[in-house]
Amino acid sequence: MKIATWNINGIKARLDTALTWVADAKPDVLCLQEIKCVDEAFPAAPFESLGYNIAVHGQKGFNGVAILSKLRFDDVRPGLPGAPEDAQARYIEATLTVPSGVVTVASIYLPNGNPIGTEKFAYKLAWMDRFQDRARALLAEEQPLVLAGDYNVIPEPLDAKNPENWVNDALYQSETRTRFRTLLNCGFTDAIRTCHPGPNVFSFWDYQAGAWQKNDGIRIDHMLLSPQAADRLIASGIDRHTRGWEKPSDHVPVWIELDLG
Repeated sequence: MKIATWNINGIKARLDTALTWVADAKPDVLCLQEIKCVDEAFPAAPFESLGYNIAVHGQKGFNGVAILSKLRFDDVRPGLPGAPEDAQARYIEATLTVPSGVVTVASIYLPNGNPIGTEKFAYKLAWMDRFQDRARALLAEEQPLVLAGDYNVIPEPLDAKNPENWVNDALYQSETRTRFRTLLNCGFTDAIRTCHPGPNVFSFWDYQAGAWQKNDGIRIDHMLLSPQAADRLIASGIDRHTRGWEKPSDHVPVWIELDLG
């Protein structure tokens, strides 16, 4: 089973790009972030024609997450628990039946948090605390679980071409990175690092200053696996070639393959 995540940076602006990649890569499940549209405005028909069921948690002009699945959804739960007043659409999870039982997949668009020292950074940290609470609750179910998305976290210096350029950025602050490590220490496996432990493994290249041409990238799109999913991990990868396409997202697809048969 192939599960992928991609911050598409506007589904309407990148629809052709998304459809081209989906037709070629053929993921069974695709988690999208930053779709930037309300639920009813999501361009569902082209994906449905490729055999996907669609669950959307959208927001007009900003944020927004979705899960596309070749399998029917058993259950869909939009929104991160813990703050009912939070109107930002950044989290959706779904449970699917697979031959070996069930798998839960979440699509996550963690707050950017910049600039540091502002309420935006405080919101990022509070959101991460809520997310950890939800992740622990899902872990307790002892089922295959995939937490996939744009985490807006650079975990280690190895995850940036030039880590010194990020020392004043919310993505690389000690508070941010500590929370990510705490999440991993709950029992999650970083799927990409399990298969690709070396340097120059990136998922994002800024549009500015020729970052793509210089390979000045960072790794901020992650797929975290529960022990029950990690035991079934076959492969993981990053389709960096899509960053060189016309009018690309600044992120590229990240994917895993699990043996859930």
